[in-house]
Amino acid sequence: QEQFVESGGGLVQPGGSLRLSCVASGFRMGRLAIAWFRQVDGRRREGVSAIGRDNELKYYADSVKGRFTISRDNAQNAVYLQMNNLTPEDAGVYYCSATSHPLSVYGPRWREMWQGAYWGRGTQVTVSS
Repeated sequence: QEQFVESGGGLVQPGGSLRLSCVASGFRMGRLAIAWFRQVDGRRREGVSAIGRDNELKYYADSVKGRFTISRDNAQNAVYLQMNNLTPEDAGVYYCSATSHPLSVYGPRWREMWQGAYWGRGTQVTVSS
């Protein structure tokens, strides 16, 4: 069965850090661009960060630049999101998604153009004191 499994979410105080993981099973993600999306209170999912298939291209939402780092380990079939200096505005359910299109096709407009072929079930991030 092809699926993504996210993990690493939890409750953290403002200023704290979390590292999210997304592991694929049933398929190899090395040929796919991967992104993290966040959803708050049932609103539309918004793109947080994306990484190209070869690690050569990365994008970040303006709100997380300088605080979040996306990376991937194709040998482990995994993508990670290191989140530092978290604020309450970073809270939400984080989803991992893969697209068959090269990230360069989307470019800086990846957030509104993303066509996810795979989606995980999400992991909850809560930032509160």
